[in-house]
Amino acid sequence: MGTLVRYQSEDGLATVRMDDGKVNVMSSAMLGEINAAPDRAEAEKAVVLRMVRSGFELAERILTFPLPVVMACGGHAVAMGLFLLLSGDYRLGADGPYKLTANEVAIGLTMPHAAIEILRQRLAPAYFNRAVTLAEPFAPSDALAGGLVDRVVPPGELDQAALAAASALTKLDLDAHAASKLRARQQTAVALRAAIEADYASPFLGMKA
Repeated sequence: MGTLVRYQSEDGLATVRMDDGKVNVMSSAMLGEINAAPDRAEAEKAVVLRMVRSGFELAERILTFPLPVVMACGGHAVAMGLFLLLSGDYRLGADGPYKLTANEVAIGLTMPHAAIEILRQRLAPAYFNRAVTLAEPFAPSDALAGGLVDRVVPPGELDQAALAAASALTKLDLDAHAASKLRARQQTAVALRAAIEADYASPFLGMKA
């Protein structure tokens, strides 16, 4: 697909790996390459396994994507990396000295409306407030308790666990999955779209299309 993202499809399962050789910063180039992956997966009717105005719109697309999306996080998930992780259907994290955090407040930024809506639809209430207003970094075990991830596994088992989870989801009735997902997330989708528009309209957030 490009130099930053690799796409592989086999047996109804599309695997998307991000690797910029560094820390997988969500640059415009990275987001552009990631955005092309769902197009291929949807055309191939493939469950998406993604190895963790562009960033939030990508998160919006993942949240409403008609096919199952498994996210595997093998390290830190910070800011947009966390928001993309939270947009998946099933999320695995590697155990270790990692942090999952929405660090906007810590670095002097008001939390975007879109980020708040993404966090709201996944996090337990107490964790939601700590994430949004305190920029608290969560270790994998705390992330599991707070709803940031669905499962934590040893680092050496992450790839296999993610593959097993994604393979299991290929057995779903995909039409029923898509309809149920859209029904369950309708309010979130409407709120997120309004939040994205509000963020772009704000002169204080520095967001660009």
